Amino acid sequence: MSNIRNFCIIAHIDHGKSTIADCLLENTGTVTQREAKSQVLDDLDLERERGITIKSHAIQMKYKSVNGNNYILNLIDTPGHVDFSYEVSRSLAACEGAILVVDASQGVEAQTISNLYMAIDGGLEIIPVINKIDLPSSEIEKVKGQIVDLIGCNEDEILLVSAKAKKGINELLEEVVKKIPAPKGNDEAPLQALIFDSVFDSYRGAIAFIRIFNGIINTGDKLKLFATDKIIEAEEVGILGMQRIKTDSLHSGNVGYLISGIKEVHDIKVGDTVTLQKNGSPKPLSGYKEVKPMVFSGLYPTDSDDFEDLRDSLEKFRMNDSSLVYQPETSAALGFGFRCGFLGMLHMEIVRERLMREYNQSIISTLPNVEYFVYDKIGKKSIVDNPALMPSVSEIEYVEEPYIKAQIICPSEYIGNIMKLAMDKRGLYKNTNYIDPTRADIQFEFPLSEIIFDFYDKLKSSTRGYASFDYEHLGYQKGDLIKLDILLNGEPVDALSMIIHKDKAYDWGRKVCTKLKDLIPRQMFEISIQAAIGAKIISKSVVKALRKNVLAKCYGGDITRKRKLLEKQKEGKKRMKQVGNVEIPQEAFLAVLQIND
Repeated sequence: MSNIRNFCIIAHIDHGKSTIADCLLENTGTVTQREAKSQVLDDLDLERERGITIKSHAIQMKYKSVNGNNYILNLIDTPGHVDFSYEVSRSLAACEGAILVVDASQGVEAQTISNLYMAIDGGLEIIPVINKIDLPSSEIEKVKGQIVDLIGCNEDEILLVSAKAKKGINELLEEVVKKIPAPKGNDEAPLQALIFDSVFDSYRGAIAFIRIFNGIINTGDKLKLFATDKIIEAEEVGILGMQRIKTDSLHSGNVGYLISGIKEVHDIKVGDTVTLQKNGSPKPLSGYKEVKPMVFSGLYPTDSDDFEDLRDSLEKFRMNDSSLVYQPETSAALGFGFRCGFLGMLHMEIVRERLMREYNQSIISTLPNVEYFVYDKIGKKSIVDNPALMPSVSEIEYVEEPYIKAQIICPSEYIGNIMKLAMDKRGLYKNTNYIDPTRADIQFEFPLSEIIFDFYDKLKSSTRGYASFDYEHLGYQKGDLIKLDILLNGEPVDALSMIIHKDKAYDWGRKVCTKLKDLIPRQMFEISIQAAIGAKIISKSVVKALRKNVLAKCYGGDITRKRKLLEKQKEGKKRMKQVGNVEIPQEAFLAVLQIND
């Protein structure tokens, strides 16, 4: 066990984390030159296309150090985007050390700080690394100063690396062996293994990725899961190379996988502890704090007959992403579907995309919103995450909405742009710290509902992509919020309802009506689109009816004859409007998301 090192790589998005992981695999001979490709651990097409890591990946490497000792290095690659910080927290729990990667040209960013604090809280040994030192725009001395201020290390402890040019990788491997402590554990103690991730395999069932803290797992052992009290058998255990490598047993301190033939996806819970059925551990490991979804949206199949397929797909998907929360719901406009909770807008986008690609689901998603606390006149509190469930205005005493503490790091010249954006989004300014003379760390408090739409995009465009953003949940505060309904021919469309701040309701209502007018196809009858707050109509637009020219056959004669034909047509249109159904195209639901553009 003294020759095992468990570590992960943490960094802000796009600081070269996956490229460093690729170099470590090549230098240790885990990947041959022929197998080598960029982002070798990112096995999803989406990760390659977008150049981001979505899932944490574990892999074992064998390394012979300068002193001649052979080491086993278990690397867990982590995502860098704020929405996937739950994946990072799970990886950190399985490690004793972390490589902190900072881009030489961009310096310390918001997510760097957030992930670093998570690692320090977990008691991990930190190895600071400056990457991309060969770039013409790199500012090594400046970034060194930022890292020293951040973690209080000496400048000579910071490693200089260029993953693209493969410089400094051997020194990094030596530092991992020297600085990161060996795992503590005892093979003789009762088994305690933490499930830090899981995947679903259609042939083998649920596969758990585990870190063994105490004891040994052998193939054929009868095991117990603490969370569900289920007894399972270890059909196969092994280590994680480029493929799964089967072994007879896994010892304490190691990272590997466990296949137990579990077909029910509810039974394996990420963060659960595995122990032996007989002479097992009396208590589980501490696991992780429960993930709390921030953004809620409805996912509906485009064809209502596919509801059960969507349910199965979500169950299997949850094995690969335990931060997804969902429950069934119905909508008058869209039929049966699921109310899903996501960690953020990127997480929501990735889940939708993966359901479409990997599970062949055709889905419509409703307007995203957050969870509100609604207090009625008698003081009863209800939790509302779907605008359709919001009580009427006359019953509500007040509404509380979630707030977040946001940290924005940007070059000083963009502070004015950020202040303006924050004012538009109802932000409360807290304070500004200067990391160095040219970069500022600004802190705000925002209502979460204001930042889930397009805040990140606007922040990037107003700072030419230089700003970085991180946030944490603060709690709930009172807000002047109302429910805005969209009516088609007097009938409310629940999937387009939204909870919005009173000051923005009129403007938003007008924009939605205008947008829907362009998107809803013309029918044989007139369609009236209205935005309403309670019984009060605040905006209206009309989709004109398609008309047949009934006067075409009248080539003269008395005007009363023409009038009679027009009146007859008018009556027909009125009857048609009463029984006519307005089909809302899928683009209409998506267009409301881009309303501010």
